[in-house]
Amino acid sequence: MLYLSSASRSAAVALGLAVVTMSATPALAGTAAHSLPTVVLVHGAWADTSSWDGVVTQLQRRGYPVVAAANPLRSLSGDAAYIAGIVKGIRGEVILVGHSYGGTVITNAARDAANVKALVYVAALLPDKGESTETVLDPKKYPGSLIGPDALDQRPYADTAGKGVDMYIKQSSFPKIFAADLPITTARRMAATQRPFAVAAYAGPSGTPAWKKIPAWDVISTKDKAIPPAGQRWMAKRAGAHVVEVNSSHTVQVSHPVTVADTIVEADRRTR
Repeated sequence: MLYLSSASRSAAVALGLAVVTMSATPALAGTAAHSLPTVVLVHGAWADTSSWDGVVTQLQRRGYPVVAAANPLRSLSGDAAYIAGIVKGIRGEVILVGHSYGGTVITNAARDAANVKALVYVAALLPDKGESTETVLDPKKYPGSLIGPDALDQRPYADTAGKGVDMYIKQSSFPKIFAADLPITTARRMAATQRPFAVAAYAGPSGTPAWKKIPAWDVISTKDKAIPPAGQRWMAKRAGAHVVEVNSSHTVQVSHPVTVADTIVEADRRTR
């Protein structure tokens, strides 16, 4: 769940820009010119593709083709279908990576994707069938998350698909919840430019998880105030994921891009 594009952009604009802002297009990534798999990075709620900038730089230096996909953040089923479509358009093997709510999305997007060789979760949710972001973050299970009614602003919206409600993190709460180990100026900029997260996506139930058949890795952020570390560890254990722990806030891909990239490379090497 990271946060670097204008909240005023509509989902349609975000989707429209996705193709032209990717570091590699699905039609070209993973062609015969590359022996390495294409890494598809999926951001979480209140975020955009620029949250992956540091990781993209690290992976490209190592020769990996990369697609930073624009997650619509409208509904779980729709978001997963959109990412699945990107993966389907890539020739060759794919490593699918998700941060925060992006973990829920890749859990569903990879289910029927024959070319996904590994899943990498980054301070992420690993839901099982029937679970949602809302239920996984239930403070009765794993207390410690600061995401709750007092930290959220809700605003109604209407688009061609109908009406709904978007959620934003209050700017005053944002640095402490998500980016406590980043410079305050950076955290405030993220808060000001966060994208909206629809309640429909937050509450949408997950289907059969792809981690039941695809090897998984999990970068756990031990200072996380969005998804409690104890919950992250429990989900990783349930999924049989290979675990890397980092002394980081929720924005681990921003504060520790080398570690995240190293984990992705390790997932590639161990699934050859």
